[in-house]
Amino acid sequence: MNHHEYKKAIILLNSWSYAYYVLDEPLATDEEYDNLYHAVLDYERGNPSSIDISSPTQRVGAGILENFTKAKHLSRMWSMEDVFNEQDLDDWIKRIYKTKKDFTFYCEPKFDGASLNLIYENGVLKQAITRGDGIQGEDVTNNIKTIRSIPLSVNYDKTIEIRGEVLIKKADFDALNKEREINGESLFANPRNAAAGSLRQLDPSVTASRKLIFYPWGVGQNSLEFNFLSQKMDFVYSLGFLKPPLRLTCKNVAEVHKLYDTFIQKRNEIPMMMDGMVVKADEIALEEELGYTVKYPRWMVAFKFPPLEKSTQIITVSLQVGRTGAVTPVANVKPVDIDGVTVERATLHNFDEIARKDIRTGDFVTIIRSGDVIPKIIQVQKNRRTGDEQILNRPTNCPVCGSELLDEGALIKCQNLKCDARAQASLIFFVSKQALNIDGLGREIIKSLYGAGLIKNIADIFSLKIDDLLTLEGFKEKKAQNILQAVSKTKKSELWRVINALGIEHIGEVASKKLARTFGLKFMDANEEELNALDGFGAQMVASFMEFARVNRELIDKLLLLIEPTADKQEITPNLLQGKSIVLTGALNVSRDNVKAFLESCGAKVSSSVSSKTDIVVYGKDAGSKYDKALSLGVTLMSEYEFKQFLHENGLKTNAFTQTE
Repeated sequence: MNHHEYKKAIILLNSWSYAYYVLDEPLATDEEYDNLYHAVLDYERGNPSSIDISSPTQRVGAGILENFTKAKHLSRMWSMEDVFNEQDLDDWIKRIYKTKKDFTFYCEPKFDGASLNLIYENGVLKQAITRGDGIQGEDVTNNIKTIRSIPLSVNYDKTIEIRGEVLIKKADFDALNKEREINGESLFANPRNAAAGSLRQLDPSVTASRKLIFYPWGVGQNSLEFNFLSQKMDFVYSLGFLKPPLRLTCKNVAEVHKLYDTFIQKRNEIPMMMDGMVVKADEIALEEELGYTVKYPRWMVAFKFPPLEKSTQIITVSLQVGRTGAVTPVANVKPVDIDGVTVERATLHNFDEIARKDIRTGDFVTIIRSGDVIPKIIQVQKNRRTGDEQILNRPTNCPVCGSELLDEGALIKCQNLKCDARAQASLIFFVSKQALNIDGLGREIIKSLYGAGLIKNIADIFSLKIDDLLTLEGFKEKKAQNILQAVSKTKKSELWRVINALGIEHIGEVASKKLARTFGLKFMDANEEELNALDGFGAQMVASFMEFARVNRELIDKLLLLIEPTADKQEITPNLLQGKSIVLTGALNVSRDNVKAFLESCGAKVSSSVSSKTDIVVYGKDAGSKYDKALSLGVTLMSEYEFKQFLHENGLKTNAFTQTE
């Protein structure tokens, strides 16, 4: 094979691959494809400097990674607002009518998978990034090269971000779970989890074996000169991407509702899992005019499918002990298929709910599952009772460690941090981003360490040695050292972060800061009277903290010695912000964390929601529903600039409004 024949062979192989994986219309037999593929491979082995980037041989990912690196999107990946019924959708449309009365809708399926951003530069796939937090995600470029419905090159030489969903077909999901069951491996809960888990494999060959597909649903940064989103998507599909089985530009609301009904009728026929229909304003100019809230584009919503109901029977009831020690009753039911997912468990929430619905073991019940929501019981079929059903009694002792449970009515909890059931969950929370944020110590590694007996409680994390980590599968010295360095960095952490990381029921970030600033390192010695005197502390919070301190005093004292947290007890100088409830909304030009820290240092409470008790709402660009609610309640509204001037005029100095994001 010469170079000219090599180029022709690549074009032919890619056309066969496109027909097979995208059009589902094979043009060649497997034998023909394999023979030509190996001829191309032989040529490339003899001419490594002449390998074409679009060659199908380049779809094999690089070597096994130690971990994924973070990568930033060129433009933000937004989430979508959900609407669940026709009234919600009509209300959304009415909000758009305030800007423009006459416009069209672009509608397409809402597939249930893992969101992905593809970046192409000069016609070549440069990078693939998971959604992450919308600003940055994980670089999975090596893995997505194994997904045949993603082109390695496109006929477009400008930079473009193509967003879409990585999916696994329902039939392939069933086959994957059967294979895992035979091999004694844990089963994936649903196709979405299978797709996400397959995408994030450190070994690309595992991803390649999972039969993943990619459906585009939008574009990020681009230079396309179209007036309508539907035109942009037509262009994207022309580059060689999969088209959804059904999409339509609707002229009016009636057509949108009609298409939604069609989607519901066809949801079982379509081979991928769908959980709704996406509705977007089709005109690009209108999208730009509508803009964004802090979380969502104002020009699109996900019109979710109604929850599916099925009848089944409760066999037994298990008690689960969570991170905070909360004991949750879970019904084990006769397996029932709901929208392609086999449901065997349903939450019972708490024993007050059980008593209210009069739920008993042996009852026939109606359960629902909607999207990712845990299946729940909505009705007891009392007419089917035989008299053999068993009443469920409230537990008095932890089902795992036997400790006496704290009964707060709706909430029943185990306060023993050494309880095996809550210890593992507590460890996972302790190292998470919302707690001490120990980089590298994720959920699976914590589970492995706990399962190997290397850690039993949160204090044990600080006694880990490199030899301990190297005993775990897949660990190398560099990875182990990085984790130990991350653990070491938590030394001298702010005290409120340590308190928050303990995961005390009812004690979140705000309460943790209040405890740290009021009592400093003596927070564990605070008595009931002192706690009750704290602003915002109710009876449940006080009781929970007192019980937690009593049960875990020895362990927490040890932890404080290991971390040596920064005691930030402080006296707040009386000022006009002290005791005020303040809400921040919209995109600020400065660091929101810095502003929040300043306000709290003044004794203000920074809340996430607006109510009649809110004193001030500070708003930035694209302020949304919180601004509207404050306006309707008559709450004081100040722009970022107005608030800055307000502070200056009242002698409150801060650099929080000069430090940008």
